[in-house]
Amino acid sequence: MEITIHYAFLPQTDPDAALAFYRDTLGFEVRNDVGYEDMRWITVGPPNQPATSIVLQPPAADPGITDGERRTILELIAKGSYAGVTLATDDLDGLFERLQARGADVVQEPTDQPYGVRDCAFRDPTGNLIRINQVG
Repeated sequence: MEITIHYAFLPQTDPDAALAFYRDTLGFEVRNDVGYEDMRWITVGPPNQPATSIVLQPPAADPGITDGERRTILELIAKGSYAGVTLATDDLDGLFERLQARGADVVQEPTDQPYGVRDCAFRDPTGNLIRINQVG
């Protein structure tokens, strides 16, 4: 039996800015773009991994949360401390240079971490932390 990651979810507070970052800056392909009322869910993923996607969703859209919980979520998103994802590449320095040249918000330049990982970090337009690890 094999288990794979199919979807991961990240909040987005500006669907057009999120789309531009994930499609144009990171180079992900758009797999779905669905609107409902004044909300939008955008599914993106790496072109070479059609079974793995990130859904960029409206934050706090769940009707089961309270107004107070919704405010807290939006406050955490605004601080950049609500959500994140770790990606991987076989050319960390090359990808870092490309993303920096495209105007991505740099949090950390490529660094050899004391726990054995070489990585860098960016924030997407919503403030989600995007870490990228060197692999291979």
